[in-house]
Amino acid sequence: MKKVVRILGIVILVGAFGGTLFFLYNKSKKKVDVFENKNPFYSEVVMKTVATGSVVPRFEIEIVPQVSGIIDELYVEAGDKITKGQVVARIKIIPDMVTLNSAETRLNRARINYDDAQIDYDRQQKLFDKEVISYEEFKSAKVGYDSAKEELTAAENNLELIKNGVTKKAESATNTLVRSTIDGMVLDVPVEEGNSVIQANTFNAGTTIASVADMKDIIFEGKVDETEVGKISEGMPIELEIGAIDKEKFAAVLEYISPKGVEENGAIQFEIKANVQLKEGQFIRAGYSANANIVLEKKDSVMVIPEGLLKFENDSSFVEINTGNAEEPNYEKRFVQTGLSDGINIEITEGLKLEDKIKGEKIDPKKLKESAANNG
Repeated sequence: MKKVVRILGIVILVGAFGGTLFFLYNKSKKKVDVFENKNPFYSEVVMKTVATGSVVPRFEIEIVPQVSGIIDELYVEAGDKITKGQVVARIKIIPDMVTLNSAETRLNRARINYDDAQIDYDRQQKLFDKEVISYEEFKSAKVGYDSAKEELTAAENNLELIKNGVTKKAESATNTLVRSTIDGMVLDVPVEEGNSVIQANTFNAGTTIASVADMKDIIFEGKVDETEVGKISEGMPIELEIGAIDKEKFAAVLEYISPKGVEENGAIQFEIKANVQLKEGQFIRAGYSANANIVLEKKDSVMVIPEGLLKFENDSSFVEINTGNAEEPNYEKRFVQTGLSDGINIEITEGLKLEDKIKGEKIDPKKLKESAANNG
């Protein structure tokens, strides 16, 4: 019995030792890498550059008052469509006390002079009617009376203007009513009723009451790098992609390229502008960020391969062609001539045929086993 146990133990030890050796042998055995094989194919290649920027109205007008004061009423809000001449706000004038006092004093003097001139005119009128005085004397009194009357009217109007910003005879032409200078949409109303505003003058741009723009005339404003600006020209078609509007692209035409570049983050950028061609019923909000795809060159139905398959040696480019089969691949180097690239696919002008199998990416062994298991 002891002999049997001893023999059985020896067998187990030998089996375990042999299994360990077999495992280590398989572990040390070099695994064969498996690669994808890809064929060339025909496709369209479009080389383009991308400019980043935003869509804005071509003309955005700031409406400012012609008098200083306090906003008494606002008649519009952002988003309203208005016409040229439409009243945007009404200003209540707060008169300067020194100016107001001077105007009141002028009016009192004008009234005194007018009363005195009227008394003199009435007396001269009676004397002239009785032919006691000559026409020249009567005319002198009448001129003095008319002058005093005009001065009184001017003083009254001046006081009205200082107090209210408008005279009774010209209420429609008052500067206290702020009107739009164009047809369009109100983009922003940065003030509220009760805010103080300053009139536009030589030394001050004035307080903006509203920003108005024609939202049917939209342009793209963006920047192009100096390495690309030499490849574009006015009149080129542009495809706009607006981040806030998914699944829709907008056509535009390049109409302006700045003759002077500006340094930004260490690179020279050139400003460009493009006219956005809106379709009937389309509306774009001002200030949307956008990317402009500018087509530099385009080729239809040319032989291409994924650009990642291309390798380089000195000044030449090549690919690796599988001249064997799937079980026993044999890759050979083959130099090719390339053409246009869109950053994903690249045109092959010489060196390849459609049936050629090009060495691609390495296949993960785990995925290979899973694929074989699924097929099985």
